[in-house]
Amino acid sequence: MKTITLLLLIPFLISWEGSDVAAQDLRKGKLVTEYLTSTILVENRVGIDPKRSISVYLPRGYDENKKSYPVVYYFHSLGYSNERLFAEGNDVQPIIDRAIANGVIGEFILVAANYSSPTLGSWYENSSTSGRWLDFTIKELLPYIDGHFRTIRHRDSRGLTGDFTGGYGAIKFAMLYPDLFSVVYALHPVGTGSGLRPMSGVVDWPRLHQAKAFSDLGGDFYAPGFVAMAQAYLPNPDRPPFYCDFVVEMENGKPVTKPDKVALLQSRFYLDELLKENGDNLRKMHGIAFDWGRYDPTQSHVYSNQAFTRKLDNLGIEHIAEEYNGGAYDKNWIEHGRVEDNMLPFLNRHLAFEK
Repeated sequence: MKTITLLLLIPFLISWEGSDVAAQDLRKGKLVTEYLTSTILVENRVGIDPKRSISVYLPRGYDENKKSYPVVYYFHSLGYSNERLFAEGNDVQPIIDRAIANGVIGEFILVAANYSSPTLGSWYENSSTSGRWLDFTIKELLPYIDGHFRTIRHRDSRGLTGDFTGGYGAIKFAMLYPDLFSVVYALHPVGTGSGLRPMSGVVDWPRLHQAKAFSDLGGDFYAPGFVAMAQAYLPNPDRPPFYCDFVVEMENGKPVTKPDKVALLQSRFYLDELLKENGDNLRKMHGIAFDWGRYDPTQSHVYSNQAFTRKLDNLGIEHIAEEYNGGAYDKNWIEHGRVEDNMLPFLNRHLAFEK
C-alpha cells in the first residue's frame, strides 16, 4: 500500500518541482541588445563608429504586462564597454535579478550604451575631436530608450550611475541636466578634483609628443588616458595626429608646462571646478551619493574624492559619500558588494516607481 501511495504521489511531486523551477526562471530578467546609428557622433577625428550598441536589462515579466518602469543609465569606464559589462562570467545580471527578487530595489530598466572609441573611450564631453558624447546621450540615447521601451518619462524616474570615469560621467550629467535626472550614485568616480600630483609630473611627455599614433602610447600607464582627456577637453582640429593641445608642450627639447592650457582643462574637466556654475543644479537632485576605494593605486583619486565631499558640504549640497576598504573595482559587482548593498538600495529610496 505504501508503494502504491508513493507511486501516485510521484506525478504530483514532479509537477510541484517543475513549478518551482518555472517560478525561479520567472524571477530572472532578460538582456536585449539594441543598435542606434548616431548622427551626432559622425563629427569626430578619431574614427568613432556611429553605430552604437545598447545593452538593456528588462525586469521579469516585462513582456507579459503593460507596466512602465523607471530607468537607470549606467556609464562604463575608459577601456571598457557595455558588452564587457554584461559578458558571460560577470555577475551584473544575476546581482540585479537577486536584488529585485529580494526587494532590495523595485523593478526597473537598466541601460548601458557603448561609450568606447579607438582612443580608450568617452570622457563624457562634447568634443569636435573625440565626439559629442553629451549630446549623443541627451539628444539620441534618451529619446531612443523612451521611444522603444515602456519607461516612466519623467526625471523622478531616471537615475544615473557608473564606475570610475563612468562615475565621473554620472555626476556630470546630474550637474548639467537636473531637469532630466533626479538621482545619482557614482562608484569610485575620478576627475572630481586635481589630486595630489600636477599633470606635468604624471606622463612621459617627450615620449608622448614623439608618438605618431595612439598605438605608440603603449607602455606608459597614464599617457593614453591623458591623450583621451586632452582630445575631449582641449580639442584642436588643426593639430594631427591627436587633434588636441596639451598642458605640457616641448620647447627646445624639454617639456614646458602651459599655465593657460592647465587652467582651461581644469575649468572644463574637474567636477569641483564645474561646481562653480552648476552647483545649484545638484540641489535639485533627490539623491546624490558616491563612494571610493581607499586602496586605489592612484591615490590622487582617493584624495580628490575626500576633497570633493568637503566642497559639497561647504556649499550645503546634501549627499552621501563613503570611503571603503577596497580598490577601485573589486567591491562593486560581487555578491553583497557596493552595487547590491549600497547603490541599488539608494536608487530604490529615491526613484519614483509606477504604483
